[in-house]
Amino acid sequence: MTLDRSMEYSKAGVNIDAAASWVSRIKQLAAQTRSDAVLSGVGGFSGLYSMDHLGFENLVLASGSDGVGTKVIIAQMMDKHDTVGIDLVAMNVDDVVTSGATPLFFLDYIAGGNLTPDLVEQIIQGVVAGCQAAGCTLLGGETAQMPDLYGPGEYDLAGFCVGAATKSHIIDGKSIRQGDIVVGLASSGLHSNGYTLVRKVFREAGWGLSRYVGQLGRTLGEELLEPTRIYAPLLLKIRDNVCIKGAAHITGGGIVENVPRILPPELKVKFNLGWEVPPVFQVIQELGNICDKEMYRVFNMGIGMTAIVAPGDVDKVMALSREAGIGSFVVGEIVGEP
Repeated sequence: MTLDRSMEYSKAGVNIDAAASWVSRIKQLAAQTRSDAVLSGVGGFSGLYSMDHLGFENLVLASGSDGVGTKVIIAQMMDKHDTVGIDLVAMNVDDVVTSGATPLFFLDYIAGGNLTPDLVEQIIQGVVAGCQAAGCTLLGGETAQMPDLYGPGEYDLAGFCVGAATKSHIIDGKSIRQGDIVVGLASSGLHSNGYTLVRKVFREAGWGLSRYVGQLGRTLGEELLEPTRIYAPLLLKIRDNVCIKGAAHITGGGIVENVPRILPPELKVKFNLGWEVPPVFQVIQELGNICDKEMYRVFNMGIGMTAIVAPGDVDKVMALSREAGIGSFVVGEIVGEP
Protein backbone atom coordinates (compact mmCIF):
# COMPACT_ATOMS: atom_id res chain seq x y z
CA MET A 1 0.00 0.00 0.00
CA THR A 2 1.22 3.49 -0.77
CA LEU A 3 1.29 6.31 1.74
CA ASP A 4 -1.33 8.41 -0.06
CA ARG A 5 -3.90 5.68 0.60
CA SER A 6 -3.51 6.01 4.36
CA MET A 7 -6.73 6.65 6.22
CA GLU A 8 -7.50 9.00 9.07
CA TYR A 9 -10.69 9.69 11.00
CA SER A 10 -10.89 13.21 9.56
CA LYS A 11 -10.78 11.82 6.02
CA ALA A 12 -13.74 9.62 6.92
CA GLY A 13 -15.67 12.73 7.98
CA VAL A 14 -15.13 12.86 11.76
CA ASN A 15 -13.07 15.72 13.20
CA ILE A 16 -11.97 14.95 16.78
CA ASP A 17 -10.32 18.36 17.18
CA ALA A 18 -13.56 20.13 16.21
CA ALA A 19 -15.41 18.06 18.79
CA ALA A 20 -13.01 19.30 21.49
CA SER A 21 -13.69 22.86 20.37
CA TRP A 22 -17.46 22.61 20.64
CA VAL A 23 -17.19 20.98 24.09
CA SER A 24 -15.28 24.08 25.19
CA ARG A 25 -18.05 26.33 23.85
CA ILE A 26 -20.77 24.23 25.45
CA LYS A 27 -18.98 24.49 28.81
CA GLN A 28 -19.16 28.29 28.60
CA LEU A 29 -22.87 28.21 27.83
CA ALA A 30 -23.66 25.59 30.47
CA ALA A 31 -21.87 27.68 33.09
CA GLN A 32 -24.80 30.12 32.88
CA THR A 33 -26.99 27.48 34.55
CA ARG A 34 -24.47 26.31 37.15
CA SER A 35 -25.36 26.24 40.84
CA ASP A 36 -23.49 25.36 44.04
CA ALA A 37 -24.92 21.84 43.80
CA VAL A 38 -22.85 21.06 40.70
CA LEU A 39 -19.71 19.13 41.66
CA SER A 40 -18.62 18.46 38.09
CA GLY A 41 -20.24 19.46 34.84
CA VAL A 42 -19.71 19.38 31.08
CA GLY A 43 -16.55 17.64 29.90
CA GLY A 44 -16.30 14.82 32.42
CA PHE A 45 -17.42 11.26 31.89
CA SER A 46 -20.47 12.05 33.97
CA GLY A 47 -21.95 15.09 35.67
CA LEU A 48 -22.11 15.15 39.48
CA TYR A 49 -24.89 16.90 41.39
CA SER A 50 -24.98 17.19 45.20
CA MET A 51 -28.34 16.68 46.88
CA ASP A 52 -27.29 18.37 50.15
CA HIS A 53 -29.38 21.49 49.52
CA LEU A 54 -32.51 19.35 49.26
CA GLY A 55 -31.89 17.71 52.61
CA PHE A 56 -30.28 14.49 51.32
CA GLU A 57 -26.95 14.90 53.10
CA ASN A 58 -23.89 13.32 51.44
CA LEU A 59 -25.94 12.01 48.48
CA VAL A 60 -24.55 12.72 45.01
CA LEU A 61 -26.30 11.96 41.72
CA ALA A 62 -24.22 11.11 38.65
CA SER A 63 -25.64 11.27 35.15
CA GLY A 64 -24.52 10.68 31.61
CA SER A 65 -25.94 10.66 28.09
CA ASP A 66 -24.52 8.95 25.02
CA GLY A 67 -25.34 7.06 21.85
CA VAL A 68 -23.96 4.20 19.76
CA GLY A 69 -22.78 6.22 16.77
CA THR A 70 -22.70 4.69 13.31
CA LYS A 71 -22.53 1.16 14.68
CA VAL A 72 -26.29 1.25 14.13
CA ILE A 73 -25.60 1.29 10.37
CA ILE A 74 -23.94 -2.13 10.68
CA ALA A 75 -26.99 -3.41 12.56
CA GLN A 76 -29.25 -2.06 9.82
CA MET A 77 -27.12 -3.57 7.05
CA MET A 78 -27.23 -6.97 8.76
CA ASP A 79 -30.86 -6.60 9.84
CA LYS A 80 -29.78 -7.63 13.34
CA HIS A 81 -30.92 -5.22 16.03
CA ASP A 82 -30.81 -7.15 19.32
CA THR A 83 -27.27 -6.17 20.37
CA VAL A 84 -26.99 -2.42 19.75
CA GLY A 85 -29.21 -1.88 22.79
CA ILE A 86 -26.49 -3.52 24.90
CA ASP A 87 -24.00 -1.07 23.38
CA LEU A 88 -26.30 1.82 24.25
CA VAL A 89 -26.50 0.85 27.91
CA ALA A 90 -22.76 0.18 28.12
CA MET A 91 -21.80 3.59 26.74
CA ASN A 92 -23.87 5.28 29.45
CA VAL A 93 -23.49 3.16 32.58
CA ASP A 94 -19.72 2.92 32.16
CA ASP A 95 -19.45 6.70 31.93
CA VAL A 96 -21.47 7.04 35.13
CA VAL A 97 -19.54 4.39 37.07
CA THR A 98 -16.20 6.13 36.49
CA SER A 99 -17.33 8.62 39.15
CA GLY A 100 -17.80 5.81 41.67
CA ALA A 101 -21.58 5.99 41.40
CA THR A 102 -23.85 2.96 41.20
CA PRO A 103 -26.03 3.10 38.05
CA LEU A 104 -29.68 3.22 39.13
CA PHE A 105 -31.84 3.63 36.06
CA PHE A 106 -31.65 4.08 32.31
CA LEU A 107 -33.85 5.69 29.65
CA ASP A 108 -33.60 5.20 25.91
CA TYR A 109 -34.48 7.30 22.87
CA ILE A 110 -35.14 5.63 19.51
CA ALA A 111 -35.71 7.77 16.42
CA GLY A 112 -36.37 6.37 12.97
CA GLY A 113 -38.25 6.57 9.73
CA ASN A 114 -40.23 3.34 9.77
CA LEU A 115 -40.16 1.88 13.27
CA THR A 116 -42.03 -1.40 13.14
CA PRO A 117 -43.05 -3.09 16.41
CA ASP A 118 -40.68 -5.99 15.68
CA LEU A 119 -37.71 -3.65 15.11
CA VAL A 120 -38.35 -1.69 18.31
CA GLU A 121 -38.79 -4.90 20.30
CA GLN A 122 -35.43 -6.24 19.08
CA ILE A 123 -33.67 -3.02 20.07
CA ILE A 124 -35.30 -2.99 23.50
CA GLN A 125 -34.39 -6.65 24.05
CA GLY A 126 -30.77 -5.51 23.84
CA VAL A 127 -31.40 -2.57 26.16
CA VAL A 128 -32.95 -4.92 28.73
CA ALA A 129 -30.01 -7.31 28.47
CA GLY A 130 -27.62 -4.41 28.99
CA CYS A 131 -29.53 -3.13 32.02
CA GLN A 132 -29.55 -6.60 33.53
CA ALA A 133 -25.78 -6.92 33.04
CA ALA A 134 -25.24 -3.48 34.59
CA GLY A 135 -27.65 -4.03 37.48
CA CYS A 136 -29.86 -1.04 36.67
CA THR A 137 -33.52 -0.51 35.78
CA LEU A 138 -34.97 0.44 32.39
CA LEU A 139 -37.24 3.19 33.67
CA GLY A 140 -38.67 4.58 30.44
CA GLY A 141 -37.81 6.20 27.14
CA GLU A 142 -39.12 7.76 23.95
CA THR A 143 -39.74 6.43 20.45
CA ALA A 144 -40.04 9.00 17.66
CA GLN A 145 -41.13 8.29 14.09
CA MET A 146 -39.63 10.88 11.73
CA PRO A 147 -39.86 9.69 8.10
CA ASP A 148 -38.83 13.13 6.82
CA LEU A 149 -35.50 12.77 8.62
CA TYR A 150 -34.78 9.03 8.41
CA GLY A 151 -35.19 6.71 5.43
CA PRO A 152 -36.97 3.33 5.59
CA GLY A 153 -35.17 1.02 8.02
CA GLU A 154 -32.92 3.80 9.33
CA TYR A 155 -32.82 4.71 13.02
CA ASP A 156 -30.58 6.24 15.66
CA LEU A 157 -30.24 5.56 19.38
CA ALA A 158 -29.44 7.64 22.43
CA GLY A 159 -29.59 6.92 26.13
CA PHE A 160 -29.48 8.53 29.55
CA CYS A 161 -28.35 7.03 32.86
CA VAL A 162 -28.53 8.22 36.46
CA GLY A 163 -26.45 6.81 39.29
CA ALA A 164 -25.93 7.63 42.95
CA ALA A 165 -23.08 7.61 45.45
CA THR A 166 -22.20 8.95 48.84
CA LYS A 167 -19.55 11.66 48.80
CA SER A 168 -17.03 9.22 50.28
CA HIS A 169 -17.41 6.96 47.25
CA ILE A 170 -16.89 9.69 44.64
CA ILE A 171 -13.89 9.10 42.34
CA ASP A 172 -12.70 12.50 41.14
CA GLY A 173 -8.96 12.09 40.43
CA LYS A 174 -7.90 14.59 43.11
CA SER A 175 -5.93 11.97 45.07
CA ILE A 176 -3.88 10.76 42.08
CA ARG A 177 -0.16 11.02 42.77
CA GLN A 178 3.08 10.50 40.91
CA GLY A 179 3.93 6.78 40.88
CA ASP A 180 0.32 5.59 40.77
CA ILE A 181 -0.42 2.85 38.24
CA VAL A 182 -2.96 2.77 35.39
CA VAL A 183 -4.60 -0.65 35.10
CA GLY A 184 -6.45 -1.35 31.85
CA LEU A 185 -9.44 -3.69 31.60
CA ALA A 186 -9.73 -5.62 28.35
CA SER A 187 -12.33 -4.62 25.77
CA SER A 188 -14.59 -7.05 23.91
CA GLY A 189 -13.51 -5.56 20.57
CA LEU A 190 -14.29 -2.26 18.87
CA HIS A 191 -17.06 -1.39 21.32
CA SER A 192 -18.94 1.65 19.87
CA ASN A 193 -16.33 4.09 18.60
CA GLY A 194 -14.54 4.61 15.30
CA TYR A 195 -17.17 2.99 13.10
CA THR A 196 -17.18 5.76 10.51
CA LEU A 197 -13.51 5.05 9.83
CA VAL A 198 -14.05 1.28 10.09
CA ARG A 199 -16.79 1.33 7.47
CA LYS A 200 -14.64 3.44 5.15
CA VAL A 201 -11.69 1.02 5.48
CA PHE A 202 -13.74 -2.07 4.66
CA ARG A 203 -15.83 -0.36 1.99
CA GLU A 204 -12.76 0.81 0.08
CA ALA A 205 -11.17 -2.64 0.46
CA GLY A 206 -14.28 -4.24 -0.99
CA TRP A 207 -14.93 -6.37 2.09
CA GLY A 208 -18.59 -7.25 2.71
CA LEU A 209 -20.10 -8.01 6.11
CA SER A 210 -20.62 -11.67 5.19
CA ARG A 211 -16.90 -12.15 4.47
CA TYR A 212 -15.26 -14.73 6.76
CA VAL A 213 -12.03 -13.34 8.22
CA GLY A 214 -9.56 -15.95 9.38
CA GLN A 215 -7.79 -13.66 11.87
CA LEU A 216 -11.14 -13.02 13.56
CA GLY A 217 -12.50 -16.55 13.41
CA ARG A 218 -15.89 -15.31 12.20
CA THR A 219 -17.53 -13.06 9.63
CA LEU A 220 -16.75 -9.37 9.50
CA GLY A 221 -20.34 -8.47 10.38
CA GLU A 222 -20.32 -10.69 13.46
CA GLU A 223 -17.11 -9.04 14.67
CA LEU A 224 -18.38 -5.52 14.08
CA LEU A 225 -21.60 -6.20 16.03
CA GLU A 226 -19.83 -7.69 19.07
CA PRO A 227 -21.51 -5.90 22.00
CA THR A 228 -19.63 -3.35 24.09
CA ARG A 229 -18.41 -4.80 27.36
CA ILE A 230 -20.14 -3.50 30.49
CA TYR A 231 -17.66 -2.81 33.31
CA ALA A 232 -19.96 -1.28 35.93
CA PRO A 233 -20.32 -4.34 38.23
CA LEU A 234 -16.58 -5.03 38.18
CA LEU A 235 -15.57 -1.41 38.75
CA LEU A 236 -17.95 -1.14 41.70
CA LYS A 237 -16.48 -4.32 43.18
CA ILE A 238 -12.98 -2.92 42.75
CA ARG A 239 -14.14 0.35 44.36
CA ASP A 240 -15.37 -1.58 47.40
CA ASN A 241 -12.06 -3.42 47.84
CA VAL A 242 -9.36 -0.87 47.00
CA CYS A 243 -9.07 2.89 46.63
CA ILE A 244 -9.67 3.79 42.99
CA LYS A 245 -8.10 7.22 42.57
CA GLY A 246 -9.35 7.76 39.03
CA ALA A 247 -11.22 5.88 36.31
CA ALA A 248 -11.51 6.55 32.59
CA HIS A 249 -13.92 4.97 30.11
CA ILE A 250 -11.96 4.45 26.88
CA THR A 251 -14.30 5.66 24.14
CA GLY A 252 -13.79 8.34 21.48
CA GLY A 253 -10.23 9.65 21.68
CA GLY A 254 -8.83 6.32 22.78
CA ILE A 255 -6.66 5.68 25.80
CA VAL A 256 -4.20 8.47 24.96
CA GLU A 257 -6.84 11.21 25.26
CA ASN A 258 -9.25 9.79 27.84
CA VAL A 259 -6.88 8.96 30.70
CA PRO A 260 -5.29 12.47 30.79
CA ARG A 261 -8.79 13.97 31.21
CA ILE A 262 -8.95 12.75 34.82
CA LEU A 263 -5.45 13.79 35.96
CA PRO A 264 -4.55 16.79 38.12
CA PRO A 265 -2.95 19.49 35.92
CA GLU A 266 0.58 18.92 37.25
CA LEU A 267 0.60 15.23 36.31
CA LYS A 268 0.64 13.21 33.11
CA VAL A 269 0.68 9.53 32.19
CA LYS A 270 3.52 7.52 30.72
CA PHE A 271 1.85 4.76 28.74
CA ASN A 272 3.13 1.23 28.35
CA LEU A 273 1.61 0.11 25.06
CA GLY A 274 2.81 -3.47 25.43
CA TRP A 275 -0.48 -5.30 25.89
CA GLU A 276 -1.74 -7.71 23.24
CA VAL A 277 -3.97 -5.82 20.80
CA PRO A 278 -6.99 -7.83 19.54
CA PRO A 279 -6.83 -8.98 15.89
CA VAL A 280 -9.66 -6.72 14.68
CA PHE A 281 -7.51 -3.63 15.23
CA GLN A 282 -4.58 -5.19 13.40
CA VAL A 283 -6.83 -6.01 10.43
CA ILE A 284 -8.17 -2.43 10.30
CA GLN A 285 -4.71 -0.89 10.59
CA GLU A 286 -3.13 -3.02 7.86
CA LEU A 287 -6.06 -2.71 5.47
CA GLY A 288 -6.36 1.05 5.92
CA ASN A 289 -2.62 1.75 6.22
CA ILE A 290 -3.31 3.70 9.42
CA CYS A 291 -0.42 4.91 11.57
CA ASP A 292 -0.10 3.86 15.22
CA LYS A 293 -0.80 7.36 16.52
CA GLU A 294 -4.14 7.53 14.70
CA MET A 295 -5.13 4.02 15.80
CA TYR A 296 -4.58 4.81 19.49
CA ARG A 297 -6.42 8.11 19.12
CA VAL A 298 -9.53 6.66 17.46
CA PHE A 299 -9.93 3.14 18.88
CA ASN A 300 -9.77 1.54 22.31
CA MET A 301 -7.08 -0.89 21.00
CA GLY A 302 -8.18 -3.59 23.43
CA ILE A 303 -8.61 -1.48 26.59
CA GLY A 304 -12.18 -0.43 27.40
CA MET A 305 -11.79 0.91 30.94
CA THR A 306 -8.91 2.05 33.14
CA ALA A 307 -8.51 2.42 36.88
CA ILE A 308 -5.72 4.40 38.54
CA VAL A 309 -4.59 2.91 41.84
CA ALA A 310 -1.61 2.90 44.19
CA PRO A 311 1.14 0.40 43.25
CA GLY A 312 0.24 -1.81 46.21
CA ASP A 313 -3.33 -2.25 44.96
CA VAL A 314 -2.50 -3.41 41.42
CA ASP A 315 -2.46 -7.14 42.20
CA LYS A 316 -5.84 -6.94 43.93
CA VAL A 317 -7.39 -5.13 40.97
CA MET A 318 -6.05 -7.70 38.55
CA ALA A 319 -7.26 -10.58 40.74
CA LEU A 320 -10.78 -9.13 40.86
CA SER A 321 -10.71 -8.69 37.09
CA ARG A 322 -9.62 -12.28 36.66
CA GLU A 323 -12.50 -13.46 38.87
CA ALA A 324 -14.89 -11.52 36.61
CA GLY A 325 -13.44 -13.16 33.50
CA ILE A 326 -12.01 -9.90 32.19
CA GLY A 327 -8.37 -9.51 31.25
CA SER A 328 -6.31 -6.73 32.81
CA PHE A 329 -2.98 -5.10 32.07
CA VAL A 330 -0.65 -2.50 33.55
CA VAL A 331 -0.89 0.14 30.82
CA GLY A 332 0.79 3.18 32.35
CA GLU A 333 2.30 5.06 35.26
CA ILE A 334 1.53 8.54 36.55
CA VAL A 335 4.50 10.88 36.29
CA GLY A 336 5.14 14.55 36.95
CA GLU A 337 5.52 17.20 34.29
CA PRO A 338 9.15 17.44 33.10
